[in-house]
Amino acid sequence: MLYLVPTPIGNLQDITLRALEVLKKVDLILAEDTRTTIKLLNHYQIIRPLSPYHQHNEHQVLQHLINQLLEGKTMAIVSDAGTPGISDAAFLLVRECAKVGVKVETLPGATAFVPALVNSGLPTNRFVFEGFLPLKKGRQTMMKKLALEERTIILYESPHRLVKTLDELAQYLGADRSCSVSRELTKVFEETARGTLKEVSDHFRKKEVKGEIVIVVQGLPD
Repeated sequence: MLYLVPTPIGNLQDITLRALEVLKKVDLILAEDTRTTIKLLNHYQIIRPLSPYHQHNEHQVLQHLINQLLEGKTMAIVSDAGTPGISDAAFLLVRECAKVGVKVETLPGATAFVPALVNSGLPTNRFVFEGFLPLKKGRQTMMKKLALEERTIILYESPHRLVKTLDELAQYLGADRSCSVSRELTKVFEETARGTLKEVSDHFRKKEVKGEIVIVVQGLPD
């Protein structure tokens, strides 16, 4: 059995009782960054074997993990924050489990883009989640596609690239397109800035940006 266990995106209280129960009973916890996960485990006094599983080692350790699962081991996989499988390495392991018949169970829980979307004030009935945009190859092509997207657009971004990405979105989608940027969700300094792409870009240009970022952009107006 492989469990996908969502972890808090900031506030350590945002974890379910069921998630804690699973983490206490599995044979092994797979973590995107063991240094981050051990803080959560220590907070809830959970002592279980911990092993790194991320985009830099997923191909090397995949078959070994599958063999252990087929032998009857139970594992939980967690990301640094939020639901594993969204913009991280869990996808490859889940796909392989499905191929070989290992049962996978995904627990509901924290994820950053849902509260950011609901908090944006933009339409929530139809949306598209694109995760992180390509850094170089394919970036311009993606921007051109997003310019024609009619659904609300959700993106992840890092703090040091935020203003650049907002400026590029303004260039391709129009500076007056409405958007919302949420950062540090569930934390003490949580912030959501709303306005046009230009207005929000100017807002963050004047300050040091920290924390995980979710960008929500209005779809192509009628």
